Amino acid sequence: MKYKEFLEKYQTQAVERGLEESAILLLLLHESKLSSAELYLKMNDQIEQNVIDSFEEDVKKYFNDNVPIQYIIGTSCFYGYDFNVNENVLIPRYETEELVENVLFLYDDYFKPNDVDVVDIGTGSGCISCTLALEEPHMHVCATDISFEALGVARENALKLDAKVDFYQGNMLEPVMDKKFDILVSNPPYIPASENVDPLVKDNEPNIALFGGDDGLKFYHIILSNAPKIMKDKCILGFEHGYNKTQEIEAICKEYFPDARIYTKKDLQGRDRMTFVIRGFNNEK
Repeated sequence: MKYKEFLEKYQTQAVERGLEESAILLLLLHESKLSSAELYLKMNDQIEQNVIDSFEEDVKKYFNDNVPIQYIIGTSCFYGYDFNVNENVLIPRYETEELVENVLFLYDDYFKPNDVDVVDIGTGSGCISCTLALEEPHMHVCATDISFEALGVARENALKLDAKVDFYQGNMLEPVMDKKFDILVSNPPYIPASENVDPLVKDNEPNIALFGGDDGLKFYHIILSNAPKIMKDKCILGFEHGYNKTQEIEAICKEYFPDARIYTKKDLQGRDRMTFVIRGFNNEK
């Protein structure tokens, strides 16, 4: 069988199961150890038996065992970087790329070209902290997570990508309460405990990184109630959150940063997804 026929066969099966055909391409690239360009050139070549065997073994996990394709291949692309992922960390999402992008824009608006101290609360795979460190060398980044296993993945990613990030284990802000920061960024667990969640997510990704208490706001209260103790007079905070929690998030921000500018931005799907706190600057943008 040719590569083209093999790919089309399993993409059709994926669609029939209500799964993503793009996942089949990713899996074939992974098992064939080809780049996209190399695979394109080999589409009319006969597919090797060892590729068929390894692919079919893994595609069963995707089709029958409901395992996310990123966990099967062990990586997920975020902001152009390949991050290692496994069952101990959330799979990075496109919305979080937008959070990172906006934090970088805010650095340019308010701090550039100065060095700044940045903390990522609940880093998981390290996708936020590592990307910020790689994209802006003037950012001195540290990150926290309560999960020892998640920090192991984050440290692997920092080493793999040569990202200079200091990692601390502990609950939310506790490991960094003796430090001061210019920028705080966080994508904390924010799904309400009672909300129905796709089994592909709930049954595979760590629930400790998904659920944020009864109303999904538990960790925003924890972070924002302690943040004034670690933030410098001039500072920026950025959060990802549920699209229907804008008013509640802004109210919590206002409670602990009453003199700050607070605003929410939509993601590319047009949903409220990020809230920012900007305090202490006279030249408001």
